[in-house]
Amino acid sequence: MGATRNFEFTPVEEVSTCENSEAKYRYVIVRAPVLAGIPLKCFVWMLETGLTASFLKPKLLRDNLITRFFSTAKYKEPPMYIAQYPEELVKLNQNEDGLIQVLHSTPPAERVKAALTCLPSVKLHRQESFRYWTIRDYADAYRQGSVTPTKAAERFLSAVKESNEHEPRMNFFISYDEKDILRQAQESTARYLKGEPLSVLDGVPIAVKDEIDCLPYPTTGGSKWLHNVRKTEDDAACIKRLRECGAVLVGKTNMHELGMGTTSVNPHYGAPRNPYGPDRITGGSSGGSAAAVASGLVPAALGVDGGGSVRMPAGLCGVVGMKATFGRTSNAGIIPLNWTIGMLGTLTATVEDALIMYAAVLGHLPGDRIVSIPPPATFPASLDFPKAEASKLVGELKIANYSEWFDDSDENVKHGCQRALDLLQQAYGNKIIEVTIPEIEEMRLAHFITMGSECYASLGSDYENVGMDASGADVRVGFALYKAFNNVDFIAAQRMRFRQMHFFMDIFKRADVIVTPVTGCTAPPVTDESLKYGELNYVTGAKLMRYQIPGNFLGLPAISVPVGHDQYGIPIGLQIIGRPWAEATVLQLAAAIEDLCAPMKKRPEVLYDILMRN
Repeated sequence: MGATRNFEFTPVEEVSTCENSEAKYRYVIVRAPVLAGIPLKCFVWMLETGLTASFLKPKLLRDNLITRFFSTAKYKEPPMYIAQYPEELVKLNQNEDGLIQVLHSTPPAERVKAALTCLPSVKLHRQESFRYWTIRDYADAYRQGSVTPTKAAERFLSAVKESNEHEPRMNFFISYDEKDILRQAQESTARYLKGEPLSVLDGVPIAVKDEIDCLPYPTTGGSKWLHNVRKTEDDAACIKRLRECGAVLVGKTNMHELGMGTTSVNPHYGAPRNPYGPDRITGGSSGGSAAAVASGLVPAALGVDGGGSVRMPAGLCGVVGMKATFGRTSNAGIIPLNWTIGMLGTLTATVEDALIMYAAVLGHLPGDRIVSIPPPATFPASLDFPKAEASKLVGELKIANYSEWFDDSDENVKHGCQRALDLLQQAYGNKIIEVTIPEIEEMRLAHFITMGSECYASLGSDYENVGMDASGADVRVGFALYKAFNNVDFIAAQRMRFRQMHFFMDIFKRADVIVTPVTGCTAPPVTDESLKYGELNYVTGAKLMRYQIPGNFLGLPAISVPVGHDQYGIPIGLQIIGRPWAEATVLQLAAAIEDLCAPMKKRPEVLYDILMRN
């Protein structure tokens, strides 16, 4: 018998991204058991035991095509270790009309002030459909004296206690400190009494994912052990910027343990519950942050996005989730789960709040320059719809759609997202360009290898020495698989990153954004079996992560915006992926879609009214 021929990828320059490309969409077939409870614990034992592990790990890698596409495949392209973008695209984003340019060195409060000039006047009337309180609503109430930051903090604390008494318990937070929250709020109240608020964020409650350092709290990453080996000694860079703006940091939100899952079901701190259906998951791993915003506890929260971990829970919980271009914000003070694919993100009730939070937290540090040197940031000149200036800018945007990918979702998701696009075209006449994105499934696997390799390189030693026995079963499965990747797999995955960057940059020569659903389905139910040990379900996980990988693997700016609900009232989200450094474009289009879909917005089942509606 002759030797088996290795799989060989066609040179990237010979692969077309046009509509009639010969590249075919590969439907995801995840070959892994779906387990929870005692069966999951048994599977963990098998993966961690020498004889059975030596059989199971190679089989899982082989069955899921990792061996074929990465361990033995042949590539002509070099590896790309961090996102690298063509210079002409950087210049294009800086020269567009309708943008306000802001330097990273500008103080956060001044950047926030600049962002406010992009927004319409505060709408004092209530829309017929449901509307969340915004950051500007808080600031307006504080200025008018109808509520003080101290009173808002007291109401927040009362609401958190109420959420913990809810059946089922909502589990939004891992930790919060009443005295610290009230101290911050009282300092803000004093500034308002003097007429000297630091910014529109002064006194506004902001929640923080427990992956981000924020004193006086330990940073657990959703685990029971990591904070014992990684001490929190200072605020993260993003927290320092929010403090400069006067924000009240109200505690650390629940998350999927070590970010290694798509549900946020946490065996140590409970499952954060979806305010639109407390029997449903929030998505992961920033599920607690998304749920805290969706429940009305806070108008904004911080998350970290390494595999859709901000946009996914935002889509499932009916809020706005945004990640900027890789390098636009600093990762200083964030648990290093992933160096080249993970970064700070924001979860907000509205797109205007996404702009305000983005303005507050953007900016790199001198030590970040080895990773990326971003150009000046830009804001959309106007988000005031349907006024002529904003409408003209939105209508000129060209939108790319890969129909086979877009349609690979449940019917209710597909129809909800298509309806949003139809409304956009009817209102603004946007040109839709049909494209092909080759090797999407291979990109998903390459991202998984990269994520797993970086996580194990960062935490593996401490996990083996301290964390294994204290970790949930699904995390133990994850580490067992991550440990099985080798240097050939990792390098091949980075060569796939080079190929995908070429494909996406080619599409961005013809289009301004790419649109997809946020997830392939709406939020699934929380299972009783998963609550104690966690759940292993890579099949549903792949469906939930189907559309978010490019934002992380290629470091592209992306946003999730709610566009409706399924037949059970569970939210549906649309994702907008932008060119590198084109956060302003992404925000502009998201605001237009949000405005068109506002009549479809429904009130969540669990809602806390901190400002008190009339």
